[in-house]
Amino acid sequence: MRKEAIRIEKVIVHILDALSGLPALSDTPLEFGSELADFLKEHISNIMSKDDVKECDFYQQESQVYHMMIQYAKEHFVEISKDLANGLYTIMNANVDIPSADLFVVQFRCDEITYLGILKMNYKESYTHRTAQSEEGNANQIIRHKAILPSEKQRLTEAAVIRLNDYKIFLIEKKYEVNGEKLNYFSQLFLKCHGNMSHKSKLSCVVKAVDHVQEEFVQDDKRYEEALRAKEIIGQELIEQGGFIVEDLAEKLFQENVAMKTAFQDKIEQYDLVKQEVSPKNEGTVKKYQTQVLTTDSGIEIKIPMADYQNPGKVEFITNQDGSVSVLIRNIGHLRARL
Repeated sequence: MRKEAIRIEKVIVHILDALSGLPALSDTPLEFGSELADFLKEHISNIMSKDDVKECDFYQQESQVYHMMIQYAKEHFVEISKDLANGLYTIMNANVDIPSADLFVVQFRCDEITYLGILKMNYKESYTHRTAQSEEGNANQIIRHKAILPSEKQRLTEAAVIRLNDYKIFLIEKKYEVNGEKLNYFSQLFLKCHGNMSHKSKLSCVVKAVDHVQEEFVQDDKRYEEALRAKEIIGQELIEQGGFIVEDLAEKLFQENVAMKTAFQDKIEQYDLVKQEVSPKNEGTVKKYQTQVLTTDSGIEIKIPMADYQNPGKVEFITNQDGSVSVLIRNIGHLRARL
């Protein structure tokens, strides 16, 4: 979702400070100008464009938020936003590890579709100044402020964007301790929804499964070669094809090695990912697959662009008689050092 395509229509903010014992709810929407609108658009665009966003659906019978959404109308914006804030604050008040925040509820449109954004902006601590009067005159002071909101560039950890034409939820969240265990309270207790893993989480599970299989089946002195080859294959699928189906990737990674392929599928089945598509769109997620990174046992790190990795005119890996490995970098035009 491009920031430029977002049109903010209504905004309200509620103060959910766990130390106060009660939420401070607003009875009127905010009057906003271009600066606040840009601030909110940036956060909404970040949520919708990140690969860790999860697409979720409500548990329709259990979710109070779902019943609010199906009854949603623009004229009920304030009251519904207050009901959302009250529901969230009740959960926060019962679980001290969940941080205090300002809750922004935002009605906006994008591509002719109306959305409702529920943006929990957890407080940050920082320093600011204030001016006070003393017997000697004006006294400027530095104070610690405990309710600073995240900047445009800081990622929110708990937020949901609900598409109101089909009630699909786009969710980011973080686990906090609830009744002695780490829990995704935003989805499980507040929204009461369920969904697939994010593309970033799927990719992480695939990479970990490949790594575990290689540790189990590949000898230590050959493991770096297999790791480089696997990263090259995954990188080609992501960069050239835009993603992959997990079981198709297994065929390319392990080819005729039935034992490794079976072990990989056994591990990936634990996450129900065998037939899933992994297609991250965020540039940052894909970028690391454009470079091979090698680290020696002495701590030397070498970064090789994927385009040069298989070019013997650029880089050559030499296995010495004693089993050690040399890396020969050829045809260097110039070297550059950074301080």
